[in-house]
Amino acid sequence: MKMKILTISLFFFLISASASFLEASNNGYGGSIYEENEETQIRRSDFPSGFLFGTATSAYQVEGAYLDDGKSFSNWDAFCHSGGCEENGDIADDHYHMFLVSWLITVYLSISLTFIISLSFFEVLTFVIQKDIELMHFLGIQTYRFSISWARILPRGRFGEVNPAGIMFYSKIIDNLILKDLPQELEDRYGSWLNPEKQEEFIYFAEICFKSFGDQVKYWITINEPKLYAELAYELGIFPPSRCSEPFGNCLDGNSDVEPIIAMHNMLLAHGRASKLYHEYFQPKQGGSIGVTVHSCMYEPLTDSELDHQAAKRAFAFHSGWALDPSIFGGYPEELKKYLGHELPSFSPDEKSLMKNSIDFIGINHYSTSYVKDCTNSNCSATGNHAIEGFVEMVGERDGMLIGELTGQHGSYVVPRGMEEIVNLIKTRYNNTPMFITENGYSSPDVHEQRVSELTNDVKRIEYHSKYLASLAKSIRDGADVRGYFAWSFLDSYEWTNGYNTRYGLYYVDRQTLTRTPKLSVTWYKNFLADKTGLDDN
Repeated sequence: MKMKILTISLFFFLISASASFLEASNNGYGGSIYEENEETQIRRSDFPSGFLFGTATSAYQVEGAYLDDGKSFSNWDAFCHSGGCEENGDIADDHYHMFLVSWLITVYLSISLTFIISLSFFEVLTFVIQKDIELMHFLGIQTYRFSISWARILPRGRFGEVNPAGIMFYSKIIDNLILKDLPQELEDRYGSWLNPEKQEEFIYFAEICFKSFGDQVKYWITINEPKLYAELAYELGIFPPSRCSEPFGNCLDGNSDVEPIIAMHNMLLAHGRASKLYHEYFQPKQGGSIGVTVHSCMYEPLTDSELDHQAAKRAFAFHSGWALDPSIFGGYPEELKKYLGHELPSFSPDEKSLMKNSIDFIGINHYSTSYVKDCTNSNCSATGNHAIEGFVEMVGERDGMLIGELTGQHGSYVVPRGMEEIVNLIKTRYNNTPMFITENGYSSPDVHEQRVSELTNDVKRIEYHSKYLASLAKSIRDGADVRGYFAWSFLDSYEWTNGYNTRYGLYYVDRQTLTRTPKLSVTWYKNFLADKTGLDDN
């Protein structure tokens, strides 16, 4: 019996900050475009031919096998093992072993009749189908976005050898790859992104990836959510290397007003240099594209005042614009220059040339919308009154009314109109550069109080995706050049400092047995991808 292997479109994400943490940190401004309460019947045929649909995961959140097959201790391993996390990703969803076993058995089933005979047919079939690659095939996705662990490919960075086991693993699973965890040795050696030398490590890593996977990968993302990573790691100190200062957090060392700026500058230059390397030496023969992804919540002014309207624009500049303006225009947004002053590094003429038009597409991770309040002329919280925050504060309600229904992620609300608003904003500001919605998803609230039957009967998740997709389809009809959509996430997984209690997955994962159980949203998404509506179509 020959088993069909999943066909994939290839995205490769080199470095990722967070994947679905703090989904209230981008900007936007404007009124209601999409009516949340209207009935939604969205179909695959409402999107252009060739539009890519998929799901997403990231390495540390699902792989496990944290020291298997030559992988080194990563920064997240060190952070969690030293007490920075209540739970860790040592096992996670055990995706590393699940995928390898599935792949090996698929190969055996394809070439060895003897192997099939040695086991009961139904025993083999059940075993294979339970593995993750077969679940993806069952779902019918065109693309699968997952992470690559730097520590699994280059356990010691430039100072050691390439790990062949890591290369083999990702060669089998390539589609949409995100890097989250990096070798702890580089964290210790450089202080992570505070040292310009880290750029050299990143370029070396990028070159290895271009050489190893470039014939298969047609879309590359150099840096995923750089501003959010800088905020969580160097401003709030809740991600490794856990650096911050008061009033943002209580860390052993750091400067929340300065270090995020330095880290961002080094990440952006690393992105620019990796893009130049790809454009000059790999793109001509490999024919792919390269981009950057930003965490893009939509921001709306809290009031109709001009100050709050300006605050919403400023919030966008301080989040998405911080990475996108240099990558397209070659320089930082004017709002950053005005409020960060001499703390903001400048790009040299050569660096401006390096950065300008360094992306072929924009990745948008969008979950939520927030109201924005001006802090230049208003009394705000201790953190909102800082330049590093752009002198703005995010607010979830106005006149006693929430902006949208709460989700299981703190500060994240269901506001479908925000999808159309953020896409149109980015379309206008960046000359309709091609876009991909690289993350969008719903986390179930009150997980502790819910039984498995309630978690798998995820009607709210279906409603969320349906309404956000309908909002996205409207922006595309109005001319936005959006080319793909990735549902976060394929599996319930490790959600960083939230541990395993924030669940975004289409598949439920039992924490004791690691068994995958399809939620109702699997049936919905499978039918959607087949251009059917509802849950009962065959």
